Amino acid sequence: MTDVLRRGRASLAFSFFAQGVAFALLVTRIPAIQDRYGVSDALLPVFLAAVPILAGVGSVTTEQLVRRIRPSRLLRWSQPVVLLALVGVGSGDRMPVLGVALAVFGLSVGALDASMNMLGVSLQRAYGRSIMLGFHAAYSLGGILGASLAWAGAHWHLALWVSYAPVVLVLLPAAFVGSRWYVDGERVEPSEVVAGGAGGGALVFRMLLPFCLVMTFAYIGDSTVSNWSAKYLQDVLGSSEQLATVPYNVYMVTTLVGRSLGDLGVRRFGAAAVVRVGAVVAAVGFAVVASAPGAWVGMLGFTLLGLGLCVLVPGTFAAAGRRAFAHGGAEASDAAIARLNVFNYVGFLIGSPLVGALGDAWSYRGAMCVPMVLVLVTLGYARSFAPRADRYGDGHERARTADVGRAGNGL
Repeated sequence: MTDVLRRGRASLAFSFFAQGVAFALLVTRIPAIQDRYGVSDALLPVFLAAVPILAGVGSVTTEQLVRRIRPSRLLRWSQPVVLLALVGVGSGDRMPVLGVALAVFGLSVGALDASMNMLGVSLQRAYGRSIMLGFHAAYSLGGILGASLAWAGAHWHLALWVSYAPVVLVLLPAAFVGSRWYVDGERVEPSEVVAGGAGGGALVFRMLLPFCLVMTFAYIGDSTVSNWSAKYLQDVLGSSEQLATVPYNVYMVTTLVGRSLGDLGVRRFGAAAVVRVGAVVAAVGFAVVASAPGAWVGMLGFTLLGLGLCVLVPGTFAAAGRRAFAHGGAEASDAAIARLNVFNYVGFLIGSPLVGALGDAWSYRGAMCVPMVLVLVTLGYARSFAPRADRYGDGHERARTADVGRAGNGL
C-alpha cells in the first residue's frame, strides 16, 4: 500500500507540474497570440475573460461527473485535452480557431484543476499528514519552467506552434503513462466517517463560505501581482523596462520556496497558524509595495507576497476537503473541491480589472491597499482551517488509514 501511495503521489505531482507548464506557456505569450490572430485590444479582454468563465463551468460540471466517474479518470483524460488545446491555440491562424481552442482549453482546465485537487486532498487524507502544498509547489515549478520556455520562444522569435508542440510532445505521453498510478479515495458511507454527520454528502453553504472567500481573496492578490507588477514597478516606482520584468519571476520563485516548505509548517504548527502567518506576510508585502520609495523596495514587497500568498490556496483546498469529508465522506469532499475551485476563477476575474479601475480612477499605490485589506480579512477565517476530527500537523499526525483508495488506472 505504501508503494501505491508513493507512486500516486509522484504521478499526481507530475500532473500539477505539467499543468503549471501549460498554463504559463499560454498566459505569458498572450501578446504573441494577439498578434498572430489579429485580436484587437478591445476584443482581447473578451477572450481572456472567457477562459476562466468556461473553466468555472468545467469545474461545476466535474462536480456532477465525479458522482459517476472517479476523479482519476477525469484527470487522466482532461490533461491531454488541455495540452492539445494549447497546441491548437498556437497552430491556428483564424479567430474562430482561436475561440474554439480557448473554449476547449477553458472547459478542460476547469475539470483538470478540480480533479487534480480532489486527488491531492484524498491522498493527503490517506497519508494522514500535510502534503498538499507540495503538489502546488510542483505547479509553481512548472510555471517557472513554462515562463522560461515562453521567454526563450519570444527571444528567438519562434512561432507559437514551434514553442508549444515540442513541450506537449514530451508532457502528454509522460502524463498519460503516469496517470496509471493515480490513487482515488475510497467511497465510504457518511455514517462510517463521522457519526451524526450530514448524511447523503450534502454540503452546507455556510461551512464552505469561509473557504470560498479566502480562495477569492488569494486569487485577487495573485492576479494583482501577475497582471500589474511590471506596470507598477515601471510607471509608479520608475524602474527600467528590463527591471520591471523581474518582480513576477521573483514572486514565482518565492511561491515555489514557500510551498516547498509549507507542508513542514503545517505539520509542525497546524494549518490555521500557517494561514495566519501567510496572510500577515502577504499583507505586509502589499503594504511595502504600496509605500515603496523605489524599485528595489518594491521588489522586496513582491518577494514577501510570494512567500505569503503561496500557502493560502493549497491550504484552502485541504481544509475544505477535510471539513466536507467529515460531513459526507469522499463524495462530499470531491463536491466541495469542485465548488471551491470555481472561486479560483472568480478571484482571477475580479482582481486585475479591480486594481486597474482603481489605479486609473485613484492611484495605483492606493489600489494596492485593496488586496492588502482583503488578505487581512483572511485572518478572521483562519480558525476554519483548524482540523476538528482530523488533526493534520500540530504534533498530532493521524496514522495512515484505509481510505487510501485504489490505484486509479483510468478504469
